[in-house]
Amino acid sequence: MTAISPTPTSWDRPHRAAERMARAWSLAIAGTSYVSMNGLEVQDFLTSLATRIIHALTTEVFDPADVREVGSTLVAAHFTEPTTLERTLAVLAEQFGNAPVKRVAQVQGALASGYALALRDRVLDEQEEIRTAALWARARAEEGRRVSEARFQAIFAGAAIGMSVSTVDGQVIEVNQALCDMLGYSADELRAMSFEDFVLPEDPPTAGAMFEEMLSGGSDQFRIEKPYVHRDGHRVWTDLVASVIRDEDGRPRWLVAMFEDITERHLLQVRLRHQALHDPLTQLPNRTLFFERLTTLLEDAADDDARVGVCYLDVDGFKVINDTLGHDIGDQLLQTVARRLSRSISGDRQLVARMGGDEFVVLVEGCRGIADVVAVAQKALDTVRAPVHVGGHEISISASIGVVEQPLRGMSTGELMKAADTTLYWAKADGRNRFALFDAERHAKEVTRYELSASMPAALERREFFVEYQPLVRLSDGVTIGVEALVRWRHPRFGVLGPDAFIGMAEETGLIVPLGRWVLHEACRQAAEWRRAVGDRAPVMSVNLAVRQMRDRTIVRDVRAILDQTGLPPEGLQLELTESAVMSTGGDPIEALNALAALGPRIAIDDFGTGYSNFAYLRNLPVHSLKLAGSFVAGLRPPERPDPVDQEIVAAVIGLAHTLKLSVTAEGVETAEQAARLQELGCDTAQGWYYAAAGPASAINLAN
Repeated sequence: MTAISPTPTSWDRPHRAAERMARAWSLAIAGTSYVSMNGLEVQDFLTSLATRIIHALTTEVFDPADVREVGSTLVAAHFTEPTTLERTLAVLAEQFGNAPVKRVAQVQGALASGYALALRDRVLDEQEEIRTAALWARARAEEGRRVSEARFQAIFAGAAIGMSVSTVDGQVIEVNQALCDMLGYSADELRAMSFEDFVLPEDPPTAGAMFEEMLSGGSDQFRIEKPYVHRDGHRVWTDLVASVIRDEDGRPRWLVAMFEDITERHLLQVRLRHQALHDPLTQLPNRTLFFERLTTLLEDAADDDARVGVCYLDVDGFKVINDTLGHDIGDQLLQTVARRLSRSISGDRQLVARMGGDEFVVLVEGCRGIADVVAVAQKALDTVRAPVHVGGHEISISASIGVVEQPLRGMSTGELMKAADTTLYWAKADGRNRFALFDAERHAKEVTRYELSASMPAALERREFFVEYQPLVRLSDGVTIGVEALVRWRHPRFGVLGPDAFIGMAEETGLIVPLGRWVLHEACRQAAEWRRAVGDRAPVMSVNLAVRQMRDRTIVRDVRAILDQTGLPPEGLQLELTESAVMSTGGDPIEALNALAALGPRIAIDDFGTGYSNFAYLRNLPVHSLKLAGSFVAGLRPPERPDPVDQEIVAAVIGLAHTLKLSVTAEGVETAEQAARLQELGCDTAQGWYYAAAGPASAINLAN
């Protein structure tokens, strides 16, 4: 039990506190009972009792016996009118408002119990006197007994809260009018009832255990919030305090219960909880309630076969509706979508919630497989697709949905919702107005891609990147006249990665600029080293420039600085740009291209034939060479019947390039037949596995 914490103003001087309480007490009960004491004597008498009450309130372990004795002392001093007890209990509530409610209730209950027991004992004493007294005194004793019983009954009749007295086996034997008014039954109807008649499904699960503990002597009272059914059918929520009255041997004899009507407070709490767990715009469950339910499912999962499904829905193009028609129309649209989803999908095993903005989520419990969740997703799509009439507008909308279905065991809330969010993004990326199914393998690849993207800046600082070189061979005599620098990443976890695994991410993040600058510097350094070793026989170094690099304003300055730092003459460098990078943009990139050509390096168009293939545009650019895309060269591979279309295309490209005085390099040459056909068609140089795979600088043959 909890004792009252002392405060500097009221409990550090118990005697003064007792005097203060006694003054209020004496004023409250003045004139309510007839006692043989004057005002000062009454105040002194009550001061001693107040001291004992304060001790009971502040003691570490509550002992009801001492407070019961206070009640019996009042009766012994002839403070026996019901109004006296009623006002005494009121003084306790007023004086100790800062005390714990439970302790105050214990003190009130014990005092009332002692008061009632004293009245009962007084009646019994009077009855004993009647039995032993003469006949002339019996009439007087009978009158006293009747008066005492009337006083005892007045305690119940005058109480502002409902009260009842029951047997320990649950039979109601007495109720007051306040309880009758509270529940709508007459006293006779309530006395005909037992505890079982008041048991409801909403009862606290601990109520039975608390009752048994009180009867077994573990406690003298308990307090719970419990509903009762009014006679007209509505629920009445009460703050119930039940106390046991024991006989001389300590056996429970009666149960005294006090009922305070807290229905309004309870309904307020219910409304506040509903507001905390529901979206104010759509009245759907909000993300808090959704995660509460999902977390409960995951924590309570006991069956290895139990599964759960999530459909994460986003309204397509909702921002456009807000921006064009206004947020009021957007809000009405969301309300309509919410109502439709709630009507068509919500059920005992399905929860529709609004996550925020234009996002909704459906939790599918106990699904038997992906088909169950797909059916829900398809129904949601069909529901959203129906035209919506709001604000005089007919709006046709669609939705994208990410569908995830997983076993409950071993799954966390974060993992499940991350998968749902990722899958929703897939549905958006695939064209919207559809659902996408979660693919663990695809998700793992995207996670890996993200990890690579996040670790690239540090990898560049740790020098995890390195350059390999692939020869460019002249077809007429097989001499290596150039090499292409190809960057690799020696990743500590994934091993050696080719450019296809990270160049795209580098362009997206902008890291391609410092990475490309490093590759260019490393390649020029190696080319300058070869030139110092073999002079003019050193191969031309070919280095790729990404679109992002061409758009960077420092590209010309960087190339000039790297040539100066490494000592490589400009004619020893060839810069390769993709066809789309050169031909799809104007302005700064074209100016940069002209400035780079003015420095002296050769300019080559890489992967020619996969983009615009505009020779008329190409003739106005400072380009020296074309590199045929490997997809065209692949058609020349079959030894018996090469693809005639690819062969004609390659021949036409080579002819037009030579007309523009451009050399042509074929990429992806893998067989001798391809090399022979390319030579027959007039191609100048080639590269591919037929000649050599990309390798370290030491693998390049400088002898020829």
